[in-house]
Amino acid sequence: MRIFYLLIVIFILSLPSAIAQKNILKGTILDENQSPVVGASVYLEGTVRGVQTDLTGNYILKDFSKGNYVLKVNMIGFKDASIPFSINDKESKELNIVLEENLLLLDAFEFSVSRGIMGQEKLPEVDNFRINAARKNEVIRVGEINANLAMNNSRQIFGRTPGISIWENDGSGIQLGVASRGLSPNRSWEFNVRMNGYDITPDPMGYPEAYFTPPMEVVEQIEIVRGASSLQYGPQFGGLMNFVMRKPDKSKRFSFETLNTVGNNGLFSTFNYLGGTEGKWNYTAYYQKRIGNGWRENGYFNTDHAHVEVNYAASNKLKLGLEMTYMTTESQQPGGLTDEQFKQDARQSTRSRNWFSTPWFVPALTAEYIVSENTKLSWKTFGTFAERNSVGFMRPINLEDDMGNRQLDRDFYTTYGSELRMISDYRILGKEQTLATGVRYFNGFIDRKQQGEGDAGSNMNFDLVDGGVYRRDLDFSNINYAAFAENIFRFSDKFLATAGVRLESIQSNMEGRFNIINGQEIPLNPQNRTRNFLLFGLGSEYRLTPNTEFYTNFSQAYRPVLISDLTPPATTDVIDQNLQDSRGYNFDFGYRGGLGTYLKFDMSYFYLNYADRIGTIAQVDPNGTIYQYRTNLGNSVSQGFEGYVEFDPVTAFFKSSRYGYVHFFASIAFIDAVYGDLATTIVSNGEIIPGNLKGNRVENAPRKINRYGVTYQVKNYSVTWQLSDIGDAFSDASNTLEPNAAATVGLIPAYQVQDLSGSATFAKKYILKAGVNNLTNTMYFTRRAGGYPGPGIMPADGRTFYITLGLKL
Repeated sequence: MRIFYLLIVIFILSLPSAIAQKNILKGTILDENQSPVVGASVYLEGTVRGVQTDLTGNYILKDFSKGNYVLKVNMIGFKDASIPFSINDKESKELNIVLEENLLLLDAFEFSVSRGIMGQEKLPEVDNFRINAARKNEVIRVGEINANLAMNNSRQIFGRTPGISIWENDGSGIQLGVASRGLSPNRSWEFNVRMNGYDITPDPMGYPEAYFTPPMEVVEQIEIVRGASSLQYGPQFGGLMNFVMRKPDKSKRFSFETLNTVGNNGLFSTFNYLGGTEGKWNYTAYYQKRIGNGWRENGYFNTDHAHVEVNYAASNKLKLGLEMTYMTTESQQPGGLTDEQFKQDARQSTRSRNWFSTPWFVPALTAEYIVSENTKLSWKTFGTFAERNSVGFMRPINLEDDMGNRQLDRDFYTTYGSELRMISDYRILGKEQTLATGVRYFNGFIDRKQQGEGDAGSNMNFDLVDGGVYRRDLDFSNINYAAFAENIFRFSDKFLATAGVRLESIQSNMEGRFNIINGQEIPLNPQNRTRNFLLFGLGSEYRLTPNTEFYTNFSQAYRPVLISDLTPPATTDVIDQNLQDSRGYNFDFGYRGGLGTYLKFDMSYFYLNYADRIGTIAQVDPNGTIYQYRTNLGNSVSQGFEGYVEFDPVTAFFKSSRYGYVHFFASIAFIDAVYGDLATTIVSNGEIIPGNLKGNRVENAPRKINRYGVTYQVKNYSVTWQLSDIGDAFSDASNTLEPNAAATVGLIPAYQVQDLSGSATFAKKYILKAGVNNLTNTMYFTRRAGGYPGPGIMPADGRTFYITLGLKL
């Protein structure tokens, strides 16, 4: 870890001397009133070279080849400017430009500056080597949200995104558990989780998914594409969730920011960021330290995050990049509670010896190449070298800890992959069309060691006792090849359609020891599977007015048989040798856009078909012995409404106000997730009694997910109040109402939670943030865990507060 930090420092100190300047282009960008235009994009057309104007409107481009160029300048609210010029080696040239206001966009620009915080947008039709047209998607602009970012408070961060269900059992902010449309929030595994467009997880198709979550203080935006991402990214029913990290400052050689947060329960967090651009190079790096005792007893956490990114313009058409992300965690797990314990005191804990840790290292190499004016290539190669470690007393929560040796489980992940993408524009019948294509390779290996005998102590220790072994020792490998092609067909200025296909090939292998009984090893029957198939998708958009559009999309999805599906929980269980992948599709139909500069909305209907769900039923063998049989049982369907609206009444009625602006938002969703024909069995008095889940609600799927909020902003001060109103849910497919003694099944009650957060900026560089989460100290829970980190009820945090002081240079 020290070497990691040292490399960052050496790079920053040596950067200026490493650059041999060939030439310089500089200047100032002004508006028609001779005022500087801040943050304008200034770049050389047809190249990878570009910067932004600083606080005085100045820009500088260094060290590019001699030749003839076109300097492009664009900024919302102004007309684009194009200035041809030529430059020689070692020449210094100055180009000052006055931008002309664009009256068609100026009102929108003024609105974006004066309005309350607007933290939700949608992706453009085409960007970053992908097609987004005709898709239900959201962009969460994290920096524009008043929220407890130091603790990755997902309830606030996803507050404006309709239909997102959240497991709020990890107050440390280490793990993120979110889902949509009735799917499971367990470690966000129904999403394809990426960072800067590449995978950050050991198995991007299922378990285990998101053990790593980047600090929200450095996340620029979160991009969510609902289930229709299967053509360009992966097959998940949930779609894509991509964390876009803050990019290097293109207006300065050096910029620095520090945010330091304190709160109750011993919370302390320090976040430090630096970045800049010098000639052909740009860089960014951050370090975050977060430590606290947690809201519950036995809830200590200590995390370190570090990241560095370096980009180099090797030529006018080629840009190379290197990224490295590192995380270490030390987390004490309070465990679950019984229903009676939760009613008595939700902060109590009967597990003082349970610990969890996930050291994580993710390196990535990237390259972008401009083939021609209409064609670009992107290449990313990435890896994950990580662990998942837990030690503790794992018996049911209604059993007292015997203070004996603890159970030790460890996973070791080694993965690497590569993805090549091309995007190209071409013309047919006088209209510009867009084609996106790509190929992908992924190789993942998981070494799983479980049911080891740990020590009898209370501290975090992941060593076996002397002479101890792991009773379960399994090896899993997954190799994935994929290729996709998708095209936008623009038939007119108002109507377009998209069509695409994805070819998938998955090779899975599993072998090892399942258990040791009475000193005898029980091997696991080796599993080898290869699957090849196609996925298809269609979509369309119709622009009803310049600012509103109808959209619809159909996209196939699937979830392959997971390693957990192929691992029987007991030696007597039997796995169906013909176990099939779960298949299905997503369908969306919606209407989105805005009215004037004061109203934004997105209303849509969705339908998600999840076929060939995997489950376990009891059967009788020829000898009359009852055994559990895991096979494909049936399907479920989720359908409903997702709506988002935000409204600025001050701008609507008065256009501007020196007394500030009020901004309202509502994110509402109704989700009807039910099982279809899904066979079940129970064993009673030695006999099998068949049943069916048809009509039962899918577990962990609230029917109502509503969030409302209001922001008041005046100059550089703002405050946001948010209400989360979430319906009840069942913890099991049988829809059990009354909880069992171990609290692993039973109803998850509805709840309402309020949050209040504010921020202020002084002299453009001093930052103050503060807030109270769970304002009314509501006692609630969102999860009943059957195993780790429970078992039992996992309470959400009660009232907490935080205050952040920052400096930006």
